[in-house]
Amino acid sequence: MNRIAVCPGSFDPITFGHLDIIKRGASVFDTVFVCVLNNSSKKPLFTVEERIELIEKVTKDIPNVKVESFNGLLIDYASKKEAKVILRGLRAVSDFEYEMQITSMNRKLSENIETFFMMTNNQYSFLSSSIVKEAAKYHGNVSGLVPPVVEQALYEKFTPRS
Repeated sequence: MNRIAVCPGSFDPITFGHLDIIKRGASVFDTVFVCVLNNSSKKPLFTVEERIELIEKVTKDIPNVKVESFNGLLIDYASKKEAKVILRGLRAVSDFEYEMQITSMNRKLSENIETFFMMTNNQYSFLSSSIVKEAAKYHGNVSGLVPPVVEQALYEKFTPRS
C-alpha cells in the first residue's frame, strides 16, 4: 500500500522548520507531495516557480518528495494525488486554532482524508517565512534559519541593482 501525504504551504521562502517537517514526513510516508500554494491573500516575495525551484534544490536528496503547485481546494488536490493524509507542522499553541479550523473544513469536504500534525523541532518553534523575510530585508543574518541556496536567493531579492 502506497502511503501518500500532501504537505501544503506557501513556502515563501522555505525554512529549516519546513524542511524539518518535510524530512520527517518523508520518513513516515512513501510519497510526500510538497504543494506550493498560490495564496491570493498574500503578496509573495518569490514567484510560485521560484519557490518550487528552491524547494526542489533543498529536497533533491529525498527521493520520495515531489514538489508541485496548485490552485483551488487542497482537499481536491489531495484526492487527485490519492493521498490519505495532509501533513501539517505546528510550531506553537497559537498555530493550533487556525489549523483546527482548516482541518475541520477539510474534514467536512472529505471524510476520507486525515490531517496529521507534526510538532516542529523546538529549535525552529519561533521560525516563520515572514520573520526570515523581515530579517533578510534589513540584511540580518538568516544563516541557520534557511538553507544556503535560500539565503542566497533572499540576498539577491533584497540587494538593490545598480
